Amino acid sequence: MSTRRSKNYPPELRERAIRMVAEIRSEYTSDWAAVCSVAIKLGIGSPQTLMNWVRKAQVDAGQRGGVTSAEAAELRRLRAEVKQLRTANEILRTASAFSPRRSSTADWADRGLYRRPSPEVRGRADLSCAHRARDADRPVHLL
Repeated sequence: MSTRRSKNYPPELRERAIRMVAEIRSEYTSDWAAVCSVAIKLGIGSPQTLMNWVRKAQVDAGQRGGVTSAEAAELRRLRAEVKQLRTANEILRTASAFSPRRSSTADWADRGLYRRPSPEVRGRADLSCAHRARDADRPVHLL
């Protein structure tokens, strides 16, 4: 683990430091020399931190190529959404593996609509005799 302590600099300090680097850049031979000077004057711990801020500001302003802050935020949001959707899909996939799969005729079979004829009935001629023998006490309604 890192033993470095991170500092959170206020946004006003960042903006001021970026403006100062832009203003005094022409007085120095390189961007790094200007950044080091401003970092020392403002008490920023590392000149590289200020250099990162300057580069990010240049990207956001369109002066340098790269991903802008708005695009980076949108990418983070979309990646989080994709991760959430993948998790939900995995949960649904796992749940569907454990749910019982029933055929479309299972409900009809439960209601008794599709019953196999009794073994004593072998054909249409035997149906009326078997029906009468089985249900002798009920009246027979033939259509």
